[in-house]
Amino acid sequence: MKRFFIGLAILTFGLFLGTTASAGLFIYNDGLAPRDDLGKLHQSPVVLPTDFEPRYSVRFHYYFKGAGTLQNDPAYVAAAQTILRRLGYYCGEIDGVFGPETSDAIMRLQKNYTMRVTGNLNLAVRRALHLP
Repeated sequence: MKRFFIGLAILTFGLFLGTTASAGLFIYNDGLAPRDDLGKLHQSPVVLPTDFEPRYSVRFHYYFKGAGTLQNDPAYVAAAQTILRRLGYYCGEIDGVFGPETSDAIMRLQKNYTMRVTGNLNLAVRRALHLP
């Protein structure tokens, strides 16, 4: 019984940290856009329209989303396009729209990483791009 309460306390504390991080009490790194929690500081020389798209406050929420849901999220697609551009697979505009150019870039990435070529943002592609 004592182990149960200790585990419950640890879980409650972890959930508290997660909610306070989204409230802005703790500083964390937003992996989907180059801006901070308050939207005031910008680390990139160019501000993109997708930087101001709504997104989850912590990376934890993205782990449970499917490929179809994430392909419709402009902030997530823009993050994928940015990483694909940095790796040399994507040459188009970073607009947050999952179109044919983004799909072709993902297909080239899948081929180079010896994955099944689908052109979708599946879990293997997300792991290769270090996205949640």
